[in-house]
Amino acid sequence: MKNTVQTFKEAKSNHTKLAMLTAYDYSTAKLQDEAGIHGILVGDSLGNVILGYEDTISVTMEDMIHHGAAVARGAKNALVVVDMPFMSYQTSVDDAVVNAGRLMKEGRANAVKLEGGVSVCPQIKAITDAGIPVMAHLGLTPQSINAFGGFKVQGKNEAAAQKLIDDAKAVEEAGAFALVLECVPAKLAKIISEQLTIPTIGIGAGAGCDGQILVYQDMLGMFSDYTPKFVKRFAEVGSVMKEAFANYIKEVQAETYPAEEHTFKIDDEVLEKLY
Repeated sequence: MKNTVQTFKEAKSNHTKLAMLTAYDYSTAKLQDEAGIHGILVGDSLGNVILGYEDTISVTMEDMIHHGAAVARGAKNALVVVDMPFMSYQTSVDDAVVNAGRLMKEGRANAVKLEGGVSVCPQIKAITDAGIPVMAHLGLTPQSINAFGGFKVQGKNEAAAQKLIDDAKAVEEAGAFALVLECVPAKLAKIISEQLTIPTIGIGAGAGCDGQILVYQDMLGMFSDYTPKFVKRFAEVGSVMKEAFANYIKEVQAETYPAEEHTFKIDDEVLEKLY
């Protein structure tokens, strides 16, 4: 079944949990799609896990378009959401609409995601008015990491918690079809989820959200620079890959690879004519 903005909304009504993962390339997107994932986020987290940056700030529109299009080619049924990178929507409403349009046309996205609450509601409204679905993102919003002073859980005191609730209601009112809640206390995320009619997608926000998302390199043990508390490793693929790489090196050096079954033949008569 093709996942759409509408099926995401229906999932909340039907109390069906949504499962999302990140992907940044065709092959990974194809595997996730075949496994039945509901949605794939082409996240600006590619700055960390693909490009090796310390944060997401340096990711460009060209990066997102390039990787978004690759994922879209591999995903036949999953809803493909592409992140709007830092400063692609903060500068003006007009810039936000133009850049969201580029992600749809050139990046082949089904929807775009942007970070922020009340302050970006004009952008959310303008983008949705242009016919482009928007997924909102609150809590620990990585593009604001410098303002937060690091990767910290958000909404832990009364004022911050109330602001998260107010922001969540505001982005829904502005037209967002779903909301990512990142690094938010589980009980607060559950309250927010119950007060909204749109689905919430949690990452470090507890089981009370309407769905979950993880960076796929984290959940497969492929990214070892740091591991957030909320990550569960569903397989140790990183270890398997390193073992395979090491075995390949050994066989190349021992001349056991390539073996005869990996090579192509030519008639000796042809070779004799070459001398």
